[in-house]
Amino acid sequence: MEMILSWFSDMGAGLTAAMSLGVFGSALIGVIVGVFIGIIPGLGPAVTIALAIPLTFSMGALPAIALFLGIYKGGTYGGSISAILINTPGTPAAAATVLDGYPLAKQGKSGKALDMALYASVFGDAFGIMLLCMVAQPLAQFALRFGPTELCSLLMFAMSMIAVLSGKSMVKGFIAAMLGVMFGTIGMDPISGETRYSFGLLQLEDRLSIIPMVIGLFAVSEVLLQMESPRSSSQATLLPPPSCPDDGRASWKEVLQSLPIFIRSSFIGAGIGALPGTGSTTAAFLSYGLTKERSKKPELFGKGSIEGVAAAESGNNAVCGGALVPMLSLGIPGDDITAILMGAMIIHGINVGPLIFTDYRAQVYTLFGILLISILMLLFIGKLFISISRNLANMPQSVIMPIVFLLCVIGSYGVQFSLFDCWTMLFFGLVGYAMVKVSMPMPPMLISFILAPQIEYYFRQTLLLSNGDASVFLTRPLSLLFLGLACLVIGHVSYKAFKASKEQPRLESL
Repeated sequence: MEMILSWFSDMGAGLTAAMSLGVFGSALIGVIVGVFIGIIPGLGPAVTIALAIPLTFSMGALPAIALFLGIYKGGTYGGSISAILINTPGTPAAAATVLDGYPLAKQGKSGKALDMALYASVFGDAFGIMLLCMVAQPLAQFALRFGPTELCSLLMFAMSMIAVLSGKSMVKGFIAAMLGVMFGTIGMDPISGETRYSFGLLQLEDRLSIIPMVIGLFAVSEVLLQMESPRSSSQATLLPPPSCPDDGRASWKEVLQSLPIFIRSSFIGAGIGALPGTGSTTAAFLSYGLTKERSKKPELFGKGSIEGVAAAESGNNAVCGGALVPMLSLGIPGDDITAILMGAMIIHGINVGPLIFTDYRAQVYTLFGILLISILMLLFIGKLFISISRNLANMPQSVIMPIVFLLCVIGSYGVQFSLFDCWTMLFFGLVGYAMVKVSMPMPPMLISFILAPQIEYYFRQTLLLSNGDASVFLTRPLSLLFLGLACLVIGHVSYKAFKASKEQPRLESL
Protein backbone atom coordinates (compact mmCIF):
# COMPACT_ATOMS: atom_id res chain seq x y z
CA MET A 1 0.00 0.00 0.00
CA GLU A 2 2.83 2.35 0.88
CA MET A 3 4.42 1.67 -2.51
CA ILE A 4 1.18 2.56 -4.33
CA LEU A 5 0.80 5.80 -2.36
CA SER A 6 4.43 6.66 -3.12
CA TRP A 7 3.80 6.05 -6.83
CA PHE A 8 0.76 8.36 -6.84
CA SER A 9 2.72 11.00 -4.94
CA ASP A 10 5.59 10.84 -7.42
CA MET A 11 3.20 10.97 -10.39
CA GLY A 12 1.44 14.00 -8.92
CA ALA A 13 4.75 15.80 -8.48
CA GLY A 14 5.78 14.81 -12.01
CA LEU A 15 2.54 16.16 -13.52
CA THR A 16 2.93 19.41 -11.59
CA ALA A 17 6.48 19.86 -12.89
CA ALA A 18 5.38 18.99 -16.42
CA MET A 19 2.75 21.77 -16.30
CA SER A 20 5.40 24.46 -15.81
CA LEU A 21 5.46 26.95 -18.67
CA GLY A 22 8.87 26.01 -20.06
CA VAL A 23 8.31 22.25 -20.07
CA PHE A 24 4.70 22.46 -21.28
CA GLY A 25 5.60 24.90 -24.06
CA SER A 26 8.51 22.77 -25.25
CA ALA A 27 6.33 19.65 -25.40
CA LEU A 28 3.65 21.55 -27.33
CA ILE A 29 6.17 22.85 -29.88
CA GLY A 30 7.62 19.35 -30.18
CA VAL A 31 4.25 17.75 -30.95
CA ILE A 32 3.42 20.41 -33.56
CA VAL A 33 6.82 20.08 -35.24
CA GLY A 34 6.63 16.28 -35.02
CA VAL A 35 3.24 16.02 -36.73
CA PHE A 36 4.34 18.44 -39.47
CA ILE A 37 7.63 16.62 -40.05
CA GLY A 38 5.87 13.24 -39.96
CA ILE A 39 3.72 14.27 -42.92
CA ILE A 40 6.81 14.93 -45.07
CA PRO A 41 8.08 11.61 -46.48
CA GLY A 42 11.55 10.55 -45.41
CA LEU A 43 12.23 12.96 -42.56
CA GLY A 44 10.48 11.47 -39.54
CA PRO A 45 11.15 11.89 -35.82
CA ALA A 46 14.65 10.32 -35.73
CA VAL A 47 16.15 12.82 -38.19
CA THR A 48 14.30 15.74 -36.59
CA ILE A 49 15.43 14.90 -33.04
CA ALA A 50 19.02 14.53 -34.22
CA LEU A 51 18.86 17.95 -35.90
CA ALA A 52 17.20 19.51 -32.83
CA ILE A 53 19.81 18.36 -30.29
CA PRO A 54 22.29 21.23 -30.97
CA LEU A 55 19.42 23.73 -30.64
CA THR A 56 18.74 22.61 -27.06
CA PHE A 57 22.23 23.07 -25.59
CA SER A 58 21.17 26.33 -23.91
CA MET A 59 17.94 24.82 -22.56
CA GLY A 60 17.40 23.00 -19.29
CA ALA A 61 17.29 19.20 -19.28
CA LEU A 62 13.52 18.83 -18.80
CA PRO A 63 12.39 21.37 -21.49
CA ALA A 64 14.85 19.79 -23.94
CA ILE A 65 13.61 16.26 -23.25
CA ALA A 66 10.00 17.48 -23.47
CA LEU A 67 10.77 18.85 -26.95
CA PHE A 68 12.32 15.53 -28.05
CA LEU A 69 9.44 13.46 -26.70
CA GLY A 70 6.90 15.73 -28.40
CA ILE A 71 8.67 15.31 -31.73
CA TYR A 72 8.78 11.54 -31.21
CA LYS A 73 5.07 11.23 -30.50
CA GLY A 74 3.91 13.75 -33.09
CA GLY A 75 6.15 12.32 -35.82
CA THR A 76 4.94 8.77 -35.26
CA TYR A 77 1.33 9.88 -35.80
CA GLY A 78 2.01 12.44 -38.55
CA GLY A 79 3.13 9.80 -41.04
CA SER A 80 -0.44 8.50 -41.24
CA ILE A 81 -1.80 11.76 -42.70
CA SER A 82 0.22 11.61 -45.91
CA ALA A 83 -0.24 7.83 -45.99
CA ILE A 84 -4.01 8.24 -46.11
CA LEU A 85 -4.26 11.31 -48.35
CA ILE A 86 -1.54 10.78 -50.96
CA ASN A 87 -0.53 7.12 -50.55
CA THR A 88 2.85 8.24 -49.23
CA PRO A 89 3.89 7.00 -45.79
CA GLY A 90 5.55 9.88 -43.97
CA THR A 91 7.45 7.31 -41.89
CA PRO A 92 8.10 3.57 -42.42
CA ALA A 93 5.78 2.91 -39.44
CA ALA A 94 2.87 4.26 -41.52
CA ALA A 95 3.44 1.77 -44.36
CA ALA A 96 0.73 -0.52 -42.97
CA THR A 97 -1.70 2.41 -42.72
CA VAL A 98 -1.42 2.96 -46.48
CA LEU A 99 -2.97 -0.45 -47.19
CA ASP A 100 -6.47 0.62 -46.14
CA GLY A 101 -6.13 4.36 -45.47
CA TYR A 102 -5.61 5.38 -49.09
CA PRO A 103 -8.31 3.03 -50.49
CA LEU A 104 -10.74 4.60 -47.99
CA ALA A 105 -9.69 8.07 -49.17
CA LYS A 106 -10.29 7.06 -52.79
CA GLN A 107 -13.83 6.10 -51.76
CA GLY A 108 -14.43 9.61 -50.41
CA LYS A 109 -13.84 8.54 -46.80
CA SER A 110 -10.58 10.35 -46.12
CA GLY A 111 -12.12 12.13 -43.12
CA LYS A 112 -13.22 8.84 -41.60
CA ALA A 113 -9.79 7.29 -42.12
CA LEU A 114 -7.97 10.34 -40.68
CA ASP A 115 -10.24 10.43 -37.63
CA MET A 116 -9.80 6.72 -36.95
CA ALA A 117 -6.03 7.01 -37.38
CA LEU A 118 -5.95 9.83 -34.82
CA TYR A 119 -8.11 8.05 -32.25
CA ALA A 120 -6.15 4.82 -32.69
CA SER A 121 -2.86 6.70 -32.37
CA VAL A 122 -3.97 8.48 -29.19
CA PHE A 123 -5.26 5.22 -27.66
CA GLY A 124 -2.11 3.29 -28.54
CA ASP A 125 0.06 6.13 -27.31
CA ALA A 126 -1.85 6.37 -24.01
CA PHE A 127 -1.73 2.60 -23.54
CA GLY A 128 2.01 2.42 -24.09
CA ILE A 129 2.66 5.36 -21.77
CA MET A 130 0.44 4.01 -18.95
CA LEU A 131 2.23 0.68 -19.28
CA LEU A 132 5.55 2.50 -19.09
CA CYS A 133 4.50 4.45 -15.99
CA MET A 134 3.20 1.41 -14.10
CA VAL A 135 5.37 -1.54 -15.08
CA ALA A 136 8.59 -0.09 -16.51
CA GLN A 137 10.93 -2.03 -14.26
CA PRO A 138 9.11 -5.43 -14.22
CA LEU A 139 8.54 -5.31 -17.99
CA ALA A 140 12.17 -4.48 -18.60
CA GLN A 141 13.22 -7.49 -16.51
CA PHE A 142 10.92 -9.72 -18.58
CA ALA A 143 12.39 -8.30 -21.80
CA LEU A 144 15.82 -9.43 -20.59
CA ARG A 145 14.66 -13.04 -21.06
CA PHE A 146 14.59 -12.47 -24.83
CA GLY A 147 17.91 -13.58 -26.22
CA PRO A 148 18.73 -14.02 -29.93
CA THR A 149 16.81 -17.33 -29.98
CA GLU A 150 13.56 -15.79 -28.75
CA LEU A 151 13.94 -12.71 -30.95
CA CYS A 152 14.51 -14.90 -34.02
CA SER A 153 11.36 -16.93 -33.27
CA LEU A 154 9.35 -13.77 -32.60
CA LEU A 155 10.40 -12.30 -35.95
CA MET A 156 9.52 -15.59 -37.66
CA PHE A 157 6.05 -15.26 -36.14
CA ALA A 158 5.87 -11.72 -37.53
CA MET A 159 7.05 -13.04 -40.90
CA SER A 160 4.14 -15.53 -40.90
CA MET A 161 1.84 -12.52 -41.40
CA ILE A 162 2.95 -12.69 -45.05
CA ALA A 163 0.51 -15.60 -45.42
CA VAL A 164 -2.32 -13.41 -44.10
CA LEU A 165 -1.45 -10.42 -46.31
CA SER A 166 -0.87 -12.33 -49.55
CA GLY A 167 -4.41 -11.73 -50.77
CA LYS A 168 -6.12 -14.20 -53.08
CA SER A 169 -2.93 -15.68 -54.51
CA MET A 170 -0.53 -17.31 -52.07
CA VAL A 171 1.89 -17.88 -54.96
CA LYS A 172 2.12 -14.17 -55.77
CA GLY A 173 2.53 -13.40 -52.08
CA PHE A 174 5.38 -15.90 -51.85
CA ILE A 175 7.09 -14.42 -54.94
CA ALA A 176 6.77 -10.92 -53.44
CA ALA A 177 8.26 -12.17 -50.16
CA MET A 178 11.20 -13.74 -51.97
CA LEU A 179 11.83 -10.45 -53.75
CA GLY A 180 11.90 -8.74 -50.36
CA VAL A 181 14.38 -11.30 -49.02
CA MET A 182 16.55 -10.84 -52.11
CA PHE A 183 16.67 -7.06 -51.71
CA GLY A 184 17.10 -7.40 -47.93
CA THR A 185 20.26 -9.50 -48.24
CA ILE A 186 22.07 -6.86 -50.29
CA GLY A 187 24.93 -5.29 -48.37
CA MET A 188 27.34 -6.30 -45.64
CA ASP A 189 26.99 -9.71 -44.02
CA PRO A 190 25.87 -9.08 -40.40
CA ILE A 191 28.22 -11.72 -38.94
CA SER A 192 31.27 -12.05 -41.20
CA GLY A 193 31.29 -8.47 -42.54
CA GLU A 194 31.67 -9.61 -46.15
CA THR A 195 29.86 -7.65 -48.86
CA ARG A 196 27.05 -9.41 -50.73
CA TYR A 197 25.37 -8.55 -54.06
CA SER A 198 26.73 -4.99 -54.15
CA PHE A 199 28.00 -5.30 -57.77
CA GLY A 200 30.94 -3.07 -56.90
CA LEU A 201 28.73 -0.16 -55.77
CA LEU A 202 29.91 1.35 -52.50
CA GLN A 203 26.39 2.66 -51.81
CA LEU A 204 25.04 -0.89 -51.62
CA GLU A 205 27.52 -2.07 -49.01
CA ASP A 206 25.39 -0.53 -46.24
CA ARG A 207 22.16 -2.16 -47.44
CA LEU A 208 19.31 -0.52 -49.30
CA SER A 209 17.63 2.20 -47.27
CA ILE A 210 14.07 1.40 -46.27
CA ILE A 211 12.73 4.96 -46.64
CA PRO A 212 13.44 5.34 -50.39
CA MET A 213 12.08 1.82 -50.86
CA VAL A 214 8.79 2.57 -49.06
CA ILE A 215 8.40 5.92 -50.83
CA GLY A 216 9.03 4.30 -54.19
CA LEU A 217 6.74 1.31 -53.68
CA PHE A 218 3.73 3.30 -52.54
CA ALA A 219 4.10 6.92 -53.62
CA VAL A 220 6.04 6.87 -56.90
CA SER A 221 4.05 3.88 -58.17
CA GLU A 222 0.85 5.85 -57.45
CA VAL A 223 2.22 8.85 -59.35
CA LEU A 224 2.92 6.59 -62.34
CA LEU A 225 -0.57 5.10 -62.16
CA GLN A 226 -2.14 8.58 -62.03
CA MET A 227 -0.05 9.67 -65.03
CA GLU A 228 -1.28 6.63 -66.93
CA SER A 229 -4.93 7.71 -66.68
CA PRO A 230 -5.13 11.51 -67.14
CA ARG A 231 -8.43 13.10 -66.19
CA SER A 232 -10.54 14.97 -68.69
CA SER A 233 -10.27 18.15 -66.66
CA SER A 234 -7.18 19.77 -65.28
CA GLN A 235 -9.26 20.61 -62.22
CA ALA A 236 -9.96 16.93 -61.44
CA THR A 237 -9.15 16.24 -57.81
CA LEU A 238 -7.05 13.38 -56.57
CA LEU A 239 -9.68 12.17 -54.09
CA PRO A 240 -13.47 12.28 -54.41
CA PRO A 241 -15.53 14.28 -51.87
CA PRO A 242 -17.55 12.43 -49.20
CA SER A 243 -20.81 11.02 -50.57
CA CYS A 244 -22.51 11.61 -47.21
CA PRO A 245 -21.68 13.41 -43.93
CA ASP A 246 -20.86 10.11 -42.18
CA ASP A 247 -18.00 9.51 -44.65
CA GLY A 248 -16.29 12.69 -43.45
CA ARG A 249 -15.76 11.52 -39.89
CA ALA A 250 -15.41 8.42 -37.73
CA SER A 251 -18.57 7.97 -35.67
CA TRP A 252 -18.41 7.12 -31.98
CA LYS A 253 -20.08 3.81 -32.80
CA GLU A 254 -17.19 2.90 -35.12
CA VAL A 255 -14.65 3.99 -32.51
CA LEU A 256 -16.34 1.91 -29.79
CA GLN A 257 -16.53 -1.10 -32.12
CA SER A 258 -12.79 -0.71 -32.71
CA LEU A 259 -11.90 -0.74 -29.00
CA PRO A 260 -11.01 -4.48 -28.99
CA ILE A 261 -8.70 -3.80 -31.95
CA PHE A 262 -7.15 -0.83 -30.13
CA ILE A 263 -6.48 -2.93 -27.02
CA ARG A 264 -5.09 -5.98 -28.85
CA SER A 265 -2.88 -3.92 -31.18
CA SER A 266 -1.66 -1.73 -28.31
CA PHE A 267 -0.60 -4.82 -26.36
CA ILE A 268 1.31 -6.01 -29.43
CA GLY A 269 2.89 -2.59 -30.03
CA ALA A 270 3.96 -2.07 -26.42
CA GLY A 271 5.39 -5.58 -26.24
CA ILE A 272 7.26 -5.21 -29.53
CA GLY A 273 8.55 -1.81 -28.45
CA ALA A 274 10.00 -3.24 -25.25
CA LEU A 275 12.16 -5.65 -27.27
CA PRO A 276 15.37 -4.11 -28.62
CA GLY A 277 15.90 -4.33 -32.36
CA THR A 278 12.28 -4.70 -33.49
CA GLY A 279 10.41 -1.43 -34.03
CA SER A 280 7.11 0.21 -34.96
CA THR A 281 6.97 -1.11 -38.54
CA THR A 282 7.04 -4.70 -37.30
CA ALA A 283 4.38 -3.90 -34.69
CA ALA A 284 2.13 -2.21 -37.25
CA PHE A 285 2.20 -5.12 -39.71
CA LEU A 286 1.84 -7.75 -36.98
CA SER A 287 -1.17 -5.90 -35.52
CA TYR A 288 -2.65 -5.47 -39.00
CA GLY A 289 -2.21 -9.13 -39.91
CA LEU A 290 -3.71 -10.46 -36.68
CA THR A 291 -6.65 -8.07 -36.96
CA LYS A 292 -7.34 -9.22 -40.51
CA GLU A 293 -7.17 -12.84 -39.38
CA ARG A 294 -9.74 -12.24 -36.62
CA SER A 295 -11.98 -9.88 -38.59
CA LYS A 296 -15.52 -10.80 -39.65
CA LYS A 297 -14.86 -8.99 -42.95
CA PRO A 298 -11.30 -9.91 -43.97
CA GLU A 299 -12.17 -9.40 -47.63
CA LEU A 300 -12.27 -5.61 -47.05
CA PHE A 301 -8.64 -5.45 -45.92
CA GLY A 302 -6.51 -3.83 -48.60
CA LYS A 303 -9.64 -2.38 -50.22
CA GLY A 304 -10.67 0.09 -47.55
CA SER A 305 -11.17 -1.38 -44.08
CA ILE A 306 -11.49 0.98 -41.14
CA GLU A 307 -10.35 -1.91 -38.94
CA GLY A 308 -7.05 -2.05 -40.80
CA VAL A 309 -6.36 1.64 -40.11
CA ALA A 310 -7.26 1.18 -36.42
CA ALA A 311 -4.95 -1.82 -36.03
CA ALA A 312 -1.94 -0.30 -37.81
CA GLU A 313 -2.05 3.06 -36.02
CA SER A 314 -2.73 1.79 -32.49
CA GLY A 315 0.03 -0.81 -32.94
CA ASN A 316 2.75 1.53 -34.18
CA ASN A 317 1.98 4.30 -31.67
CA ALA A 318 1.98 1.95 -28.67
CA VAL A 319 5.61 1.21 -29.54
CA CYS A 320 6.56 4.72 -28.34
CA GLY A 321 5.82 3.93 -24.69
CA GLY A 322 7.10 0.37 -24.92
CA ALA A 323 10.42 1.38 -26.50
CA LEU A 324 11.13 3.75 -23.60
CA VAL A 325 10.96 0.86 -21.11
CA PRO A 326 14.34 -0.79 -21.90
CA MET A 327 15.90 2.59 -22.65
CA LEU A 328 15.08 4.06 -19.23
CA SER A 329 15.37 0.94 -17.07
CA LEU A 330 18.26 -0.86 -18.74
CA GLY A 331 19.97 1.70 -20.91
CA ILE A 332 19.14 -0.39 -24.00
CA PRO A 333 17.47 1.56 -26.84
CA GLY A 334 14.56 -0.23 -28.47
CA ASP A 335 15.00 1.41 -31.90
CA ASP A 336 16.88 4.16 -33.70
CA ILE A 337 14.71 6.93 -32.27
CA THR A 338 15.19 5.85 -28.65
CA ALA A 339 18.93 5.48 -29.33
CA ILE A 340 19.03 9.17 -30.33
CA LEU A 341 16.82 10.06 -27.34
CA MET A 342 19.16 8.22 -24.98
CA GLY A 343 22.14 10.13 -26.35
CA ALA A 344 20.24 13.40 -25.95
CA MET A 345 19.36 12.61 -22.32
CA ILE A 346 22.98 11.78 -21.54
CA ILE A 347 24.09 15.07 -23.13
CA HIS A 348 21.68 16.88 -20.79
CA GLY A 349 23.02 15.10 -17.73
CA ILE A 350 20.53 12.26 -17.20
CA ASN A 351 22.18 8.85 -17.29
CA VAL A 352 19.68 6.12 -18.16
CA GLY A 353 19.95 2.62 -16.74
CA PRO A 354 18.98 0.59 -13.67
CA LEU A 355 19.87 3.43 -11.27
CA ILE A 356 17.74 6.06 -13.01
CA PHE A 357 14.79 5.54 -10.60
CA THR A 358 17.18 6.16 -7.70
CA ASP A 359 19.45 8.93 -9.00
CA TYR A 360 16.94 10.84 -11.15
CA ARG A 361 13.59 9.86 -9.65
CA ALA A 362 12.04 13.37 -9.86
CA GLN A 363 13.14 13.81 -13.50
CA VAL A 364 11.79 10.39 -14.48
CA TYR A 365 8.34 11.11 -13.06
CA THR A 366 8.37 14.54 -14.69
CA LEU A 367 9.11 12.73 -17.94
CA PHE A 368 6.09 10.50 -17.26
CA GLY A 369 4.02 13.63 -16.65
CA ILE A 370 5.20 15.12 -19.95
CA LEU A 371 4.19 11.94 -21.76
CA LEU A 372 0.70 11.93 -20.19
CA ILE A 373 0.06 15.60 -20.98
CA SER A 374 1.28 15.16 -24.55
CA ILE A 375 -1.49 12.61 -25.15
CA LEU A 376 -4.06 15.43 -24.99
CA MET A 377 -1.76 17.64 -27.05
CA LEU A 378 -1.63 14.98 -29.76
CA LEU A 379 -5.43 14.70 -29.80
CA PHE A 380 -6.09 18.43 -30.24
CA ILE A 381 -3.16 19.15 -32.56
CA GLY A 382 -4.03 16.06 -34.61
CA LYS A 383 -7.58 17.36 -35.02
CA LEU A 384 -6.21 20.73 -36.16
CA PHE A 385 -3.90 19.13 -38.73
CA ILE A 386 -6.73 16.92 -40.00
CA SER A 387 -8.93 19.94 -40.72
CA ILE A 388 -6.04 21.62 -42.53
CA SER A 389 -4.83 18.59 -44.44
CA ARG A 390 -8.30 17.72 -45.74
CA ASN A 391 -7.83 20.60 -48.17
CA LEU A 392 -5.25 18.43 -49.93
CA ALA A 393 -8.10 16.29 -51.22
CA ASN A 394 -9.64 19.35 -52.92
CA MET A 395 -6.48 20.32 -54.80
CA PRO A 396 -6.39 19.59 -58.55
CA GLN A 397 -4.59 16.42 -59.52
CA SER A 398 -2.35 18.39 -61.87
CA VAL A 399 -1.10 20.33 -58.83
CA ILE A 400 -0.90 17.68 -56.11
CA MET A 401 0.92 14.95 -58.04
CA PRO A 402 4.00 17.08 -58.91
CA ILE A 403 4.09 18.18 -55.25
CA VAL A 404 3.92 14.54 -54.14
CA PHE A 405 6.78 13.60 -56.45
CA LEU A 406 8.86 16.57 -55.24
CA LEU A 407 8.28 15.50 -51.63
CA CYS A 408 9.34 11.97 -52.57
CA VAL A 409 12.63 13.24 -53.99
CA ILE A 410 13.27 15.50 -50.98
CA GLY A 411 12.43 12.73 -48.53
CA SER A 412 14.63 10.17 -50.25
CA TYR A 413 17.55 12.54 -50.65
CA GLY A 414 17.27 13.76 -47.05
CA VAL A 415 17.91 10.33 -45.54
CA GLN A 416 21.65 10.30 -46.29
CA PHE A 417 21.94 13.30 -48.63
CA SER A 418 22.65 10.86 -51.44
CA LEU A 419 21.42 10.93 -55.03
CA PHE A 420 21.73 7.15 -55.01
CA ASP A 421 18.72 7.02 -52.66
CA CYS A 422 16.73 8.99 -55.24
CA TRP A 423 17.62 6.39 -57.89
CA THR A 424 16.63 3.69 -55.40
CA MET A 425 13.27 5.42 -54.95
CA LEU A 426 12.69 5.54 -58.72
CA PHE A 427 13.69 1.88 -59.09
CA PHE A 428 11.22 0.73 -56.46
CA GLY A 429 8.61 3.03 -57.97
CA LEU A 430 8.88 1.01 -61.17
CA VAL A 431 8.86 -2.23 -59.16
CA GLY A 432 5.71 -1.12 -57.33
CA TYR A 433 4.06 -0.08 -60.59
CA ALA A 434 4.79 -3.49 -62.11
CA MET A 435 3.47 -5.26 -58.99
CA VAL A 436 0.20 -3.35 -59.20
CA LYS A 437 -0.13 -4.27 -62.87
CA VAL A 438 0.23 -8.01 -62.18
CA SER A 439 -1.86 -7.83 -58.96
CA MET A 440 1.07 -8.82 -56.76
CA PRO A 441 0.73 -7.68 -53.12
CA MET A 442 3.33 -5.24 -51.80
CA PRO A 443 3.10 -5.95 -48.02
CA PRO A 444 4.82 -9.38 -48.21
CA MET A 445 7.76 -7.80 -50.03
CA LEU A 446 8.05 -4.97 -47.52
CA ILE A 447 7.70 -7.25 -44.47
CA SER A 448 10.33 -9.70 -45.70
CA PHE A 449 12.68 -6.84 -46.63
CA ILE A 450 12.49 -5.51 -43.06
CA LEU A 451 12.48 -8.80 -41.18
CA ALA A 452 14.70 -11.12 -43.23
CA PRO A 453 18.04 -9.43 -42.30
CA GLN A 454 17.06 -9.40 -38.62
CA ILE A 455 15.99 -13.05 -38.72
CA GLU A 456 19.28 -13.98 -40.42
CA TYR A 457 21.29 -12.08 -37.80
CA TYR A 458 19.54 -13.61 -34.78
CA PHE A 459 19.43 -17.08 -36.37
CA ARG A 460 23.17 -17.14 -37.04
CA GLN A 461 23.89 -15.62 -33.65
CA THR A 462 21.85 -18.40 -32.02
CA LEU A 463 23.73 -21.09 -33.94
CA LEU A 464 27.07 -19.56 -32.94
CA LEU A 465 26.06 -19.55 -29.27
CA SER A 466 24.69 -23.11 -29.40
CA ASN A 467 27.63 -24.52 -31.42
CA GLY A 468 25.40 -25.22 -34.41
CA ASP A 469 22.62 -26.98 -32.46
CA ALA A 470 19.33 -25.80 -34.04
CA SER A 471 17.24 -27.75 -31.49
CA VAL A 472 17.67 -24.80 -29.13
CA PHE A 473 14.74 -23.16 -30.92
CA LEU A 474 12.48 -25.95 -29.64
CA THR A 475 13.93 -26.35 -26.16
CA ARG A 476 13.49 -22.73 -25.03
CA PRO A 477 9.83 -22.16 -24.01
CA LEU A 478 9.33 -18.64 -25.40
CA SER A 479 10.97 -19.58 -28.69
CA LEU A 480 8.77 -22.68 -28.99
CA LEU A 481 5.67 -20.57 -28.24
CA PHE A 482 6.38 -18.10 -31.05
CA LEU A 483 7.22 -20.84 -33.56
CA GLY A 484 4.00 -22.61 -32.61
CA LEU A 485 2.01 -19.43 -33.19
CA ALA A 486 3.66 -19.00 -36.59
CA CYS A 487 2.70 -22.56 -37.55
CA LEU A 488 -0.87 -21.95 -36.39
CA VAL A 489 -1.17 -18.79 -38.50
CA ILE A 490 0.22 -20.46 -41.63
CA GLY A 491 -1.89 -23.57 -41.08
CA HIS A 492 -5.07 -21.56 -40.54
CA VAL A 493 -4.53 -19.41 -43.63
CA SER A 494 -3.68 -22.47 -45.74
CA TYR A 495 -6.83 -24.26 -44.53
CA LYS A 496 -8.99 -21.24 -45.40
CA ALA A 497 -7.41 -21.01 -48.85
CA PHE A 498 -7.94 -24.75 -49.45
CA LYS A 499 -11.56 -24.51 -48.29
CA ALA A 500 -12.20 -21.51 -50.54
CA SER A 501 -10.70 -23.33 -53.55
CA LYS A 502 -13.05 -26.27 -52.91
CA GLU A 503 -16.12 -24.05 -52.61
CA GLN A 504 -15.37 -21.97 -55.72
CA PRO A 505 -16.20 -24.69 -58.32
CA ARG A 506 -19.37 -25.49 -56.40
CA LEU A 507 -20.50 -21.85 -56.54
CA GLU A 508 -19.66 -21.61 -60.25
CA SER A 509 -21.74 -24.73 -61.00
CA LEU A 510 -24.73 -23.08 -59.32
